[in-house]
Amino acid sequence: MSNTHAVVARPPVLGDLVPGRLARDVALVVGAAALVGIAAQISVPVPGTPVPVSGQTFAVLLSGAALGLNRSVIAMALYAVAGVLGVPWFAQGASGWHLASFGYVLGFVLAGAVVGALAARGADRSPLRTVATMTLGTLLIYAVGVPWLMGMTHSGFGAALSMGVRPFLVGDVLKVLLAAGLLPGAWRLVRR
Repeated sequence: MSNTHAVVARPPVLGDLVPGRLARDVALVVGAAALVGIAAQISVPVPGTPVPVSGQTFAVLLSGAALGLNRSVIAMALYAVAGVLGVPWFAQGASGWHLASFGYVLGFVLAGAVVGALAARGADRSPLRTVATMTLGTLLIYAVGVPWLMGMTHSGFGAALSMGVRPFLVGDVLKVLLAAGLLPGAWRLVRR
């Protein structure tokens, strides 16, 4: 007699819970790019830096976790390419690659990839792991954004840190903590 157990496949990321694969993937990719574009408009200029405080990084990190590696990379690349081609959805309604803050936009692709890959391995299911994942994603955005900022402003590393990292640390900590509450909470709801 065979002992068969029904195995229910656990979705790798939250986006996999939406039915209809192709339509779902297109909607999630376009929706994530639009979400980042909308979050970018929640933007406040910071004195002494060409980089404003915005909601972009939060939207990027949540999208990465919800969409997984492939969809997140495509969504963030779509956001970047559309903005370069003239869609005014970078922070403060800007577009183009010539912006001092464009390096952060390029960092969104890398952060989305890493956060998405880690989320597919369950890194968004507990608050502590989510904090680690979102912190890594934030650091990756800085790792691409700061060198670009240095090049565009002709500044040294210390000046770029003062312009492109220090003013944003408190907000980034709050974004990470908010994500650490939202993502594991979403998974708890899904399991019910």
